[in-house]
Amino acid sequence: MAGEKTNHFEIPEQMREFTEKSVDQARKAFDDFMAATQKAVDEMDTSTSDVTAGAHEVNRKILELTEENMTAAFAHAQRLVKAKDLQEVLVLQSDFLKSQMASLGEQARVIGDVTAKTATNYTDRKFDR
Repeated sequence: MAGEKTNHFEIPEQMREFTEKSVDQARKAFDDFMAATQKAVDEMDTSTSDVTAGAHEVNRKILELTEENMTAAFAHAQRLVKAKDLQEVLVLQSDFLKSQMASLGEQARVIGDVTAKTATNYTDRKFDR
């Protein structure tokens, strides 16, 4: 219908700025948490047993993948707060979900590989003794 106004919801600039600051603060808190966690993992004694060494490897990989996921989530949040309208938010969300689903499959494979390698190494060492 000619002359009809379409509803166009625009996200106010103040709301975007506030949300962006919140995301930045959350990102900093997460980075601080990851640094402390990484330090704790680094300080673990890996020489006590083969099982501990294997668990350490699996934990390190899970920590690495968690950091990748959080980095992707924060980058996504940054893109969302800069969105101009609801349509852009929906497109960004859809793209992010597709990307995360693909990533999840790859991460499951990586964790499976590390776990299998750890189990194989442990079994090989146990029977070599």
